[in-house]
Amino acid sequence: MKDKIIFQGKSKKGTEIIIRYPNKKDAKQMMDYINTLSKEKTFITFQGEQVTLEEEIKHLKGFLQKIKDKKGVHLLVFSGRSLIGISNVYLGQRTQKHVGLMGISIAKNFRGEGIGRLLLKNVINEAIVNLEELEILLLGVFSNNSLAYNLYREFGFIEEGRLPKGVKLKNGYVDHIYMYKNVK
Repeated sequence: MKDKIIFQGKSKKGTEIIIRYPNKKDAKQMMDYINTLSKEKTFITFQGEQVTLEEEIKHLKGFLQKIKDKKGVHLLVFSGRSLIGISNVYLGQRTQKHVGLMGISIAKNFRGEGIGRLLLKNVINEAIVNLEELEILLLGVFSNNSLAYNLYREFGFIEEGRLPKGVKLKNGYVDHIYMYKNVK
């Protein structure tokens, strides 16, 4: 799976992109990517916190093992040598081993190009093909992120519930919306 290219082509604005599985050498770029997103304090759970290289190496090593064990998929989007998007799905444990928790993000300067849609399509397909026990995809979205919410609905995700004030931001609270999609 390592370095396996899933998609190579252009965004709707003509940006050349490659979507592929990660390898150990990606840890530094992944750390820089998440730390940049965290500083934005936007639609992810990181709200300014910074990840160390040691933490990212440990995270990546764990995810590479999940990929090997067919318990997770992890895709990176590159434009040239720049990491511009990440998405993953990993299976729960024991009584929830059929539920895949999903996450996705795109770098600020590449939003609105259809890259998130391409990444979402590919991570869902990879999860269905590679995670034999997967039956349900589950994700969370901030209620103030209507673009992502509508995209998930287009892909067949259904709102299952909201946690009022489930997300605490610098300027107050927003609801945390939980969505799911049956894949089997």
